[in-house]
Amino acid sequence: MTRKIDIPGKSGARYRYTAVEENRFLPPAGANFVIAKLTRDGAQVVYAGETDNLAAQSWRTELEKARQTYTGAQILTRLNVTRAIREAERADLIEQHHPPMNS
Repeated sequence: MTRKIDIPGKSGARYRYTAVEENRFLPPAGANFVIAKLTRDGAQVVYAGETDNLAAQSWRTELEKARQTYTGAQILTRLNVTRAIREAERADLIEQHHPPMNS
């Protein structure tokens, strides 16, 4: 069973993300992604991003950078086909969590 993590935005919305097994097939669909350290208290978001094609793995570069500073950082995804929705969600998460890698 795939682990689901709820991550709140500044707006009060809660977004359900799925932990990714990095070597598994990913759909070629638009998605939001966060790079986070998972703790008992939830996800510590270190980067929030979005992509038109999750299967292209454009997030991999940011994940490797994150792991240099945040040992155990993981990639979490949420499918969102519409770009406007992805961008609004990403902005909501950044406003709430102030991820250090989005500076």
